[in-house]
Amino acid sequence: MTAGESGGGLEARIGQWRAYLRRRQAIHEVDVEELEDHLRGQVATLVAAGLAEDEAFLVAVRRLGSLDELSREFGREHSERLWKQLVSAPSATRGSGNPARTEVLVVFCLAGIAALAVKTPELFGLRILGPEGDAGFYARNFSLFVLPLLAGYFAWKRRSSMAGWYRLVLPFIAAGAFANAYPFLPGGATEWLTTLHLPIALWLVVGMAYAGDRWHDAAGRMDFVRFSGELFIYYVLIACGGGVLTAFTMGMFAAIGLKVEWLAGGWLLPCGALGAVIVGAWLVEAKQSVIENMAPVLTRIFTPLFVLVLLAVLGTMIWTGRGIAVERNLLIGLDLLLVLILGLLLYAASARDPQAPPDAFDVLQLLLVLCALVIDVLALAAITARISEFGFSANKVAALGENLLLLVNLAWSAWLYGRFLLGRGPFAALERWQTAYLPAYSWWAGLVVVLFPPLFG
Repeated sequence: MTAGESGGGLEARIGQWRAYLRRRQAIHEVDVEELEDHLRGQVATLVAAGLAEDEAFLVAVRRLGSLDELSREFGREHSERLWKQLVSAPSATRGSGNPARTEVLVVFCLAGIAALAVKTPELFGLRILGPEGDAGFYARNFSLFVLPLLAGYFAWKRRSSMAGWYRLVLPFIAAGAFANAYPFLPGGATEWLTTLHLPIALWLVVGMAYAGDRWHDAAGRMDFVRFSGELFIYYVLIACGGGVLTAFTMGMFAAIGLKVEWLAGGWLLPCGALGAVIVGAWLVEAKQSVIENMAPVLTRIFTPLFVLVLLAVLGTMIWTGRGIAVERNLLIGLDLLLVLILGLLLYAASARDPQAPPDAFDVLQLLLVLCALVIDVLALAAITARISEFGFSANKVAALGENLLLLVNLAWSAWLYGRFLLGRGPFAALERWQTAYLPAYSWWAGLVVVLFPPLFG
């Protein structure tokens, strides 16, 4: 290892990388400066996300390797050193104590608190496996057992100010009040809408804690979008492992003649489901840039499949002359499908070089957006006809608002994507629009939680 490698410090590392590039005859000084600007920007973003400077440099070099062959060669020549530093424990010279060990302790304490929080209402006679009223209470408050802790983890990690903590705490207090103050009819429409929309509204607060001071920047919101997708993937993987563990536990007790369904339904599933959110978030934070993000890769796989499905659905509707039925479960499923399509668009944008010219995948993305736009228009027509015939109800008004939001997003996304494909606008405009529009969904969800119970009874 050379003195430059062992000397430490961000500037020393960048100087070594810069000297490596300058030794190559094929690269000019102006190119080195441009690449260095890009490298420093990547490092700054990763440090703001919570990585130490040396880790941020190593990850930024790896990211740059996807754009520049020389940086890729640099990474290969230093692969052994890079790998050892990425996977080894942080050095004690970074400060007092071991920051990584402290974070692990904080994460698992928060996961344990979330697991215990969901059992606390049982002290007051509310049981997860109890009557319908108790089930409604847990459904409405499920997100409140874990999302405040997740937001607190990010606020602690980003070293938020006291004012920042207040901005996070107050929305959760208000959410808890509105979720429990109204006299909900068990299984009623407004209770169901509160259950569905409260996590959407509170996820905006988690995003503000995650991005910190960068929330008002498009790049900060896009980082939160990436995090959300990665967390979903990690959570599914953890859930699969938890399902196997639960099945194994029940099978082992059954083998000795004991039935422990109460253990699975009352403890393992609810406690594990909440604790896994905190652990999954920590895994995304710890590995977010050491390995390639999985969500954009899955986007490349599933975008063509969703295009085929939507084209098949639209073709069938035209062939049979059948419209979209206005039923609650169908509308929820349809809205989830449209949101998933927007997610595919977002993650494709997050993995794309904004300066690259249009390609065949961009055409496929535009076709996906147009198909989703047609589906949304047909759903809005069906909802409007149903309202004009039978009047307003909580479910129909909620679906109307959500589909109008999706209509605006999809329509303007299609316009911006079309301009990009025709060479009349930059791709960055589409990314800025998508990230700026995200809070609209949470604001609508908050209105549903706050206003719909008193309006619709």
